[in-house]
Amino acid sequence: MSEKNQLPEIIPDAVFDLGELGCGDLIIALLKSMRTLESGQIAEIHAVDPGAPVDIAAWCNMKGNVLLADCCGEDNAYFYIQKGEMS
Repeated sequence: MSEKNQLPEIIPDAVFDLGELGCGDLIIALLKSMRTLESGQIAEIHAVDPGAPVDIAAWCNMKGNVLLADCCGEDNAYFYIQKGEMS
């Protein structure tokens, strides 16, 4: 994982701004967004809800995605996810 407040040098295949969505709404939006990607592609997710770090990490673990970096950039609100085979 990268240091806080720094964006990692990861080039995403897609960028999704999920804004202030929280809990169930965040996960549904994340699921729909990630469905547009092929296995192995990387998404940059922007999510500012305070629960986003825990929710996104748990969702990645459950769905077989790889959380490459979390809580980076402005407001610690950027997450980088590599789509897994199961998603």
